[in-house]
Amino acid sequence: MKPKYIIGIGVIVVFMGFAAISFQSSLTPYVAFAEAKTSGRTVQVKGATIQESAQYNMDTKTFNFKLVDDHGDELQVMYNGVKPSNFERATEVVAKGRYQNGVFMADELLVKCPSKYEAEG
Repeated sequence: MKPKYIIGIGVIVVFMGFAAISFQSSLTPYVAFAEAKTSGRTVQVKGATIQESAQYNMDTKTFNFKLVDDHGDELQVMYNGVKPSNFERATEVVAKGRYQNGVFMADELLVKCPSKYEAEG
């Protein structure tokens, strides 16, 4: 084999390895609240919002609220950023972050609202 081909194959293998590592590190798993509290890493949790618990501080741009999962477990969430405008209509919230000092510190929020195509009941 010519040295050009060997170098080319080597570059492709290195690139594919780098791409695989980057892809793996970008995956953030969904976990239960209990696992989020003990994992020590960035994870995603989802649950229904407890609207009465929502508090937004406009001065510090800190948004605090609670989620409840399918098992009835609650999780206190803190998000540093602007409160999502559609939060009050949310049927479910996905929070990406990590659990620290008794609170799930969310870096990102995904607010899921009811679809206009769903039948109203």
